[in-house]
Amino acid sequence: MSKIEKIEELQQILKDDKTNFQARRELAVLLLDTGYPEEARQHFLYLSKIFEEDSRIFYNLGITYEKLKDLNKAEEAYKKSIELAPDEIDAYYNLGLVYIDKKMYEKAVDCFEKVLEKDNQDSNSYFSIGLCYFKEGKIDGAKYYFQRTIDINDEDIYAHFYIGNILKDEGDNDGARKKFEKVLELSPDYSWAYFNLASIDYDEGNLGGAAQNLEKTIELNPKDIDAYKIYAKILTKENELDKAVEVMENAIENCGSNGDLYYILAQIQKLKKDKGKYVKSLNNALKFNTSLSVAPKLVKKELDNFLK
Repeated sequence: MSKIEKIEELQQILKDDKTNFQARRELAVLLLDTGYPEEARQHFLYLSKIFEEDSRIFYNLGITYEKLKDLNKAEEAYKKSIELAPDEIDAYYNLGLVYIDKKMYEKAVDCFEKVLEKDNQDSNSYFSIGLCYFKEGKIDGAKYYFQRTIDINDEDIYAHFYIGNILKDEGDNDGARKKFEKVLELSPDYSWAYFNLASIDYDEGNLGGAAQNLEKTIELNPKDIDAYKIYAKILTKENELDKAVEVMENAIENCGSNGDLYYILAQIQKLKKDKGKYVKSLNNALKFNTSLSVAPKLVKKELDNFLK
């Protein structure tokens, strides 16, 4: 029996007997698992009025509110679950994630530490504390907790990735490269690892390596605007102007109209001495100036000076 068929069966049971609470609970969980959080919420709320001491109902209600992006109600539900069952750590962990979303990092850390008091091998809690510290700019603490994550679970790609970013920012390109390569060993389709390897190659003057990694980045994530920008810059430096134009046109096609993309395209067309397309791209850059890094008045001045 498929999940949809099971949902229909449970709905029919409740239609015949609204007081079948086990069927309602099963239906609520199944609706939540299959992507119907609003419908699940209604059933969990109904059950919470009847089983006021059932911590799992409030725990699942918290998950439901998270999926509905109602963080305040999710927080309230998880707190109720903890009040009813303070020794169960799932609600503490999920409450910590809610606090991360609410940028209340100290409260989040408190929740994850509660989990670690019960289970000091919970790698997800170590990672989440590291993430809190990273977002607060406490880099040494972040690095420590990401490393604790890896000590327990060496296959946590995100912990490796964040340490790679920290090492890159600290100027340790070799250490960062190893971390990003580890990420790709674990998850070969992780486009951000390719992008960061490309950034390291570019900073070190290895334009060929950077180009290869940027091509892979774009293949895996065709909407990575920064990858297109750097790739076009490399191709322009190497005087591969036709290919640079092709890259920027693909960027606009895949990412949508963007002031920066049109402006970069205009500069390449200027080098190609393609005056008509240069003017058209500058006008498009001005048209989409909300995504233009260069001051629009400077672009307008550049265009006016060319047209004199």
